[in-house]
Amino acid sequence: MSDSEAAMYIARLKDAVVNCDLDNVESIAKGALNSKVDPLKAIQEGLAKGIREVGDRYGRGEAYLPELVMAANVMRKGVSVLEPYIPKGADRGGLGKVVIGTVEGDIHDIGKTLVGTIMGTAGFDVIDLGVDIQGERFVETAVREKAKIVGMSALMTTTMVRMPEVISSLASKGVRKSMIVLVGGAPTTKEWAKEIGADDQAGDAVEGLAIARNLLGKR
Repeated sequence: MSDSEAAMYIARLKDAVVNCDLDNVESIAKGALNSKVDPLKAIQEGLAKGIREVGDRYGRGEAYLPELVMAANVMRKGVSVLEPYIPKGADRGGLGKVVIGTVEGDIHDIGKTLVGTIMGTAGFDVIDLGVDIQGERFVETAVREKAKIVGMSALMTTTMVRMPEVISSLASKGVRKSMIVLVGGAPTTKEWAKEIGADDQAGDAVEGLAIARNLLGKR
């Protein structure tokens, strides 16, 4: 395989994400594998650069949330093809592990999943627990995986009260100070985050990534 052929596939993967091409990303990813393109390079320089471009547009107000969500779906579909072929132990960026999930009693996952996708493209090792996650599972996973960041999402005022329970549990285990805790979701605010002892609150996935990087840089 020539360098130009590899570059062509990587560019096509990026364009698939930017153009929200859900129909063709899988075949492009398979073509890349068949042509012996490094799957990690295809993700990091193709798909990831695409989602970052859409994320930057969203941050500038040049793209809207549905476009960002669709681009993330395209990326996940491409990653699902490429990831099984990444050699074990490959360096994926090395920014550390992030445990995310939607708190107990809440089954909303679009925002949380988007956060995980974007943080994963930036070099974080994201462990997405899913939705309706009990506090102890957040804590057990974060401790076991030696996570640097714990991210909790809630879309209802009746479920956001689970967030301080998780923070208290992290403190009781003696690990709270070693982890960054971020919260997000429509009813949350930066004032709420401060009140419950979280490190910060993010209004969307792009802001969440920026906050995570900033807080890690201060440690």
